[in-house]
Amino acid sequence: MDFYQYVASIPDYPEKGIIFRDITPLMADGEAYRKATQAIVDYAKNKDVEMIVGPEARGFIVGCPVAYELGVGFAPARKKGKLPRETVEVSYDLEYGQASLNLHKDAIKKGQRVLICDDLLATGGTIQATIDLVESLGGIVVGTAFLIELKDLKGRDRIKGYDIFTLMEY
Repeated sequence: MDFYQYVASIPDYPEKGIIFRDITPLMADGEAYRKATQAIVDYAKNKDVEMIVGPEARGFIVGCPVAYELGVGFAPARKKGKLPRETVEVSYDLEYGQASLNLHKDAIKKGQRVLICDDLLATGGTIQATIDLVESLGGIVVGTAFLIELKDLKGRDRIKGYDIFTLMEY
């Protein structure tokens, strides 16, 4: 399936010079969404994944159906103040700003095998922060999976040493 036809490219969003890759057309097409999810599931099957972690918010959209298909749990990595119980926090730089992510302290068990899922690998800041959260709780990151990789932003370099799966590259 040609997944590229389900991604809208929006120039100068959220600010001038950025090309936003919008996955909502992919999500709106049941067959494309199912096949994209299945591609990540197939990647994860031989990794003995025990938990999926997805950063806010599109990581939820990608990670939850993968967790469901694999029969494992899902833990959301959320923005500050969005999780109701005790959390661990990591701050990081974005492609166009700064942010922080939080994960419940009990979301990951020591030694648990974790797959991190998100819609996009850009500079790698969000994913490195998510990796740091998982590892701070004793989890083992067995892979990272994305619908899209923006190769020019070299996010892969930032998370080298981790297994990376991408469905599309720009």
